[in-house]
Amino acid sequence: MTTALITGSTAGIGAAFARRLAADGHNLVLVARDTRRLREQATELHDRHSIEAEVLTADLATDDGIEAVVKRLADRRNAVDLLINNAGFGNKGAYLDVPMADELMMLKVHCEAVLRLTSAATEAMRERGRGGVVNVASVAAFLPRGTYGASKAWVVQFTQGAAKDLAGTGVRLMALCPGFVRTEFHERAGMGTDNIPSWMWLDADKLVTAALADLARGKSVSIPDPRYKALMGVAKVVPRGLLGGVSSRTGRKYGPQ
Repeated sequence: MTTALITGSTAGIGAAFARRLAADGHNLVLVARDTRRLREQATELHDRHSIEAEVLTADLATDDGIEAVVKRLADRRNAVDLLINNAGFGNKGAYLDVPMADELMMLKVHCEAVLRLTSAATEAMRERGRGGVVNVASVAAFLPRGTYGASKAWVVQFTQGAAKDLAGTGVRLMALCPGFVRTEFHERAGMGTDNIPSWMWLDADKLVTAALADLARGKSVSIPDPRYKALMGVAKVVPRGLLGGVSSRTGRKYGPQ
């Protein structure tokens, strides 16, 4: 049986990955900050699917938390075959309204942790000649919209570059770029969602199914929904200056309230 490590596993997209991978027979390493929720999740998945679910409590906004996960990924005796870098969060407020400490914490989780965890995982995977990494980004990566979008743009560019460098090694890397997904993400950030049109919402379980299919196809970037594929296609041909204005207005309309 193969083993998958999932960060931010107790809610949202991370929990959907955990459910799907457990159902497919993968053992799991579940990573999040809340030990109680991790243990409950591990017990449920073990009892339902007869897989082994290991709990690793770690805060990826801290050096100690990142190092704990790096150490687990580097363990050659208990190899991790699939890494899902899903942990992340959003800050409520426009640029300069968000405290600098919160901005730096976001960059640590979205960028530094992704870099260090991906590097630890792929080094071990390259030695074995197989493995996969999914780095959860966002369609915000393709829009000029604040620190969150900028951090996710870094995730996409980093993942694509690393995928090219590791081509032919048996290691696959993919950036997953969803739109609005019904999770705890917005609630935790204090963001209102009542003004987001119903057609823009994605289902986390369907999202994961599409993402794993794209990873199997060898894609380095996945936008797992036709609606968002169409929107991002339009974004590519719109002048950046105009796109910036539209993105800003849309963010005020559909973003944090």
